[in-house]
Amino acid sequence: MTPPVFAHGHLRLYLLSLLAESPKHGYELIQSLSDRFGGTYTPSAGTVYPRLAKLEDEGLVSKQSDGRKTTYSITEAGRAELAARQDELDSIEVDMTDSVRRLADEVRSGVSVAMRSLRADLASAAREARGEPRPPGASPEPPDPHRVATASALREAEMILTDFRQQVRTDLRVHSTRSGLPDDVVPELRAQLARVRAELLERLG
Repeated sequence: MTPPVFAHGHLRLYLLSLLAESPKHGYELIQSLSDRFGGTYTPSAGTVYPRLAKLEDEGLVSKQSDGRKTTYSITEAGRAELAARQDELDSIEVDMTDSVRRLADEVRSGVSVAMRSLRADLASAAREARGEPRPPGASPEPPDPHRVATASALREAEMILTDFRQQVRTDLRVHSTRSGLPDDVVPELRAQLARVRAELLERLG
C-alpha cells in the first residue's frame, strides 16, 4: 500500500505556508503543490477546498470573491500559527523531498512496465503480420513495419486520451467546487466530443 503524501494535518499547514507567500485562488494552490512535487502529485479539489474551509473557520485565512473567482489570504492569526509551528513545517519539507523521490521512483517503474507492455504488443503485432508459423529451423522474418508503426501509434493515442481525460476531470472538479459549473457546460462538452469523434471517423475513412 502506497503511504500518503502528507501525514495527518500536514497538508493544512502547508497550504497555510503557500498563502503566506502570496494570496492565491484554489486552483493556484493546487498548481503550486503540483509544481513543488514536480508534477508527480496533484491534489484533487476535494482534498484542498475542505481544508481551506477549515482554515477559514479557524480564522487563519480569509477569502475574497471577485466575480467567479475566490482568493484566499493568510490572516495575522495564520502567520502566528506558522511561526509557532516552524519546526514542524521544516519537517514537512523534508518529508516532501522523500515523497518526491518515492513518487518519481513509482513513475519510473510505471513507465518501465508500460515500455515492456509496448514491446510485447509490438512483438505480437509482428507475429500476426508474419501470418503462418515458421517451419522449424527457419530464419525469423522481419516484422511488418506498417503493423509495428500502427501498434505504436495506437498506444500513443491511448496515452493521449488518458492524459486528456485526467486533465478535464481535474478542471471540472476545480471549477465545480470553486464556483459551480454553467448549465451549458456538460451539453457543450458532449457536443464537442461528438464532433471530434465524427471528424476522427471521417479521417480514418
